Amino acid sequence: MTSVALLRQVLDYANRPDPYPLYAELRRTPVVRDEAGPYLVSTYWEVRGLLHDPRISSDARNLTPEAAEATGQEQDPNLPPSFLRLDPPEHDRLRRLAMRPFGPPHTPRRVFEMHGELAGIVTGLIDDLRGRDSLDLVDDVSYPFPVTVICRILGVPREDETHFHEWADTIAAGLDPVGTAEERAAKMQAVQQARRDLAMYLAGLIEERRHAPRDDMLSALATEHGPDGQMSPVEMITTSVLLLIAGHETTVNLITNGMLTLLRHPDVLQRLRTEPDLAVPLVEELLRFEPPVQMLPQRTTLAEIEVAGTVIPKGASVYLMVASGNRDPQRFADPDRFVPDRPDNQHLGFGHGLHSCFGAPLARLEAQLALTELVRRLDAPQLVEDPPPYRQNAVLRGPRHLRLAIGGIRD
Repeated sequence: MTSVALLRQVLDYANRPDPYPLYAELRRTPVVRDEAGPYLVSTYWEVRGLLHDPRISSDARNLTPEAAEATGQEQDPNLPPSFLRLDPPEHDRLRRLAMRPFGPPHTPRRVFEMHGELAGIVTGLIDDLRGRDSLDLVDDVSYPFPVTVICRILGVPREDETHFHEWADTIAAGLDPVGTAEERAAKMQAVQQARRDLAMYLAGLIEERRHAPRDDMLSALATEHGPDGQMSPVEMITTSVLLLIAGHETTVNLITNGMLTLLRHPDVLQRLRTEPDLAVPLVEELLRFEPPVQMLPQRTTLAEIEVAGTVIPKGASVYLMVASGNRDPQRFADPDRFVPDRPDNQHLGFGHGLHSCFGAPLARLEAQLALTELVRRLDAPQLVEDPPPYRQNAVLRGPRHLRLAIGGIRD
């Protein structure tokens, strides 16, 4: 089967429930070129190596014009890219500024100290299910939990939290490299409008915090100064948009994929119920086995490089197939088996290198708390349909709904 057919099948919605056999076929050739232009890298060591390679850029402005047009990675003319889409030194400066109010070295206990608040949010969401014999895990728990958390971290008023779902879904869909040139153009137009709407809202909120700061991240970005100076107003907006989208979209999938996997492995579900400490290695295995981010399509070569015997020219588009790398038998023994306490689990679920996931500690804690509490308190949970309906997005892969029948809610 050609690389062209494989990529189209990976992106085909019909294969969203189980793309892993396609990844196995893709790994037969570690680097292949798609007809549209991008190079697909699918094996663990090659993907990990490129995540650390300074010749690989995250800035789409380094694509050749032909590659940018072919892959639909044109820039939004109204907002500059966030630091996720930048290279050093600008990436490093903006990431350091964003980290000051969020984590080490300046606020090293920020996530740890949220443990009680996060547990309270999960408990409240599950308490609200009392008296019901069914639920949709996505709508009832997996979505409202992380979106509530990231909104509180940023300082978004609770009454405004409901506005973000549509914005977030639209912007996240822009990551999906699927469709004709006309479809991609229409999608990009919708993404740009959603980003503008979200940016206007955040600009107003940042201005409020500048004059009346609170104990939240937007206030810190708007008022604090450090060795790197201060973000510009536009940089504050693009960083806030990034944190809002990345801060909940991936965690929704991690929790939902996690519960789906546990229901498919009832022996592991029972272990977690009786051994809550299992949640720590179990979430790491979920990040390997069913990662919420399946591929990183927005990478560009800054020079001609050779990978696994294939020469990739300068300015080419490169897709790093992280979910495929996580199932590579050259790195993981029995990779298609879910092993909740798998040793030496250096997965690619949060990326690697300078673009490793900014919010990984928070996402880990959210998933550990949510899955442990769900397993403890849902009585006799059963899948209503398997496979469940999936989201359209092939990059951020996860069920759109996960309907469960339950016997009730335990105390």
